Amino acid sequence: MIYLDNSATTPPYPEVVDSFSKVSTHYYGNPSSLHQFGMEAENLLTRAREQMAELLGVQSKEIIFTSGGTEGNNLAIKGVAFQYQTRGKHIVTTTIEHDAVHRPLQQLEQLGFDVTYVPVDQHGFVSTEDIESAIRPDTILVSVIHVNNEIGSVQPVIEIGKMLKKHPKVVFHVDHVQGVGKVPLNIREANIHLCTISGHKFHGLKGTGALYIKEGVVLSPLLSGGSQEFQLRSGTENVAGAVALAKALRLTMDHYQKNVHRISAMKEQLIKALEKHDGIVVNTPVEHSAPHIVNITVKGLKAEVFLHSLEKKGIFVSTTSACSSKKKQPSKTLLAMGRSEEEADQAIRISFSYLNIEEDVNYIIQSIFTSIEQLKEVMRDSR
Repeated sequence: MIYLDNSATTPPYPEVVDSFSKVSTHYYGNPSSLHQFGMEAENLLTRAREQMAELLGVQSKEIIFTSGGTEGNNLAIKGVAFQYQTRGKHIVTTTIEHDAVHRPLQQLEQLGFDVTYVPVDQHGFVSTEDIESAIRPDTILVSVIHVNNEIGSVQPVIEIGKMLKKHPKVVFHVDHVQGVGKVPLNIREANIHLCTISGHKFHGLKGTGALYIKEGVVLSPLLSGGSQEFQLRSGTENVAGAVALAKALRLTMDHYQKNVHRISAMKEQLIKALEKHDGIVVNTPVEHSAPHIVNITVKGLKAEVFLHSLEKKGIFVSTTSACSSKKKQPSKTLLAMGRSEEEADQAIRISFSYLNIEEDVNYIIQSIFTSIEQLKEVMRDSR
């Protein structure tokens, strides 16, 4: 079995599972309780927050734990919108954001907010100049994804952040979910105010994540109750999840240099081979793209059919993003890049992790070519 759907979710590190199990079993106290068990849990939560902050280069009081990318994005976007709506109701984003950004923005539009969706070019990149041109006196938020989850294009968030220094009243949110451990990002240097990460994208556990909130930025909380997480996310904290998240991030950062070059080499080998096939279009840009994602269109074959053909050969890939695949809709990102609905409906995403090995790449290439021939032969025979 060759698992190539790591952009959807990654297998957790064994050490992460062990730490979650240990904390859940032995440190199960409520961190808000005043007795020994509660204090032990609180200490673990505090240490996990400090570790996260150290690894991300920020302050511990700027990290709040969430259930993952969707919650983090919703809290960032709606939190800014509701908190600063008296200042303005205009938001700027791109046409290639994850649904965890697009859907909250659509909800805000129904509540009277005005959202500008800045287009991308044919390679899937937004320009800093276009973002700046969209800013108005009533703009309160700019939200731009770091690494596109479908094709892997790396957006110029550093340049956008520097540009936004000229607009001090605009809050800058970055969805960093696909970038963690693959494309380094200095949150402070990029002038980012809000940054979302999700544990299960870097070999942590599902249901864990964090939102960086720059000191001085005020958000309106989505959940009200016991005032946990600096009064921004009420509810008894997932201590074991927070500890596991910090461990996953540390392991990912520790292994970054060793893994990123190997994964990049596999991606390069795969793209070079696939580009030679006249029935395949590589959608992932060669330059300024993440090391782990390869998106291709297989001409004349529906993505879902091709996916199952590879599955029979023990290779697991995905169509569009995992959150959208069951809707059977064509790739939103490819449509935004100017591709036809047919081309967008024929796209699959291959995404590597450190667990993939170089020896598998030739088998992956051969399986793709063989599947194309087999499926086209079936189509010819059925005519």
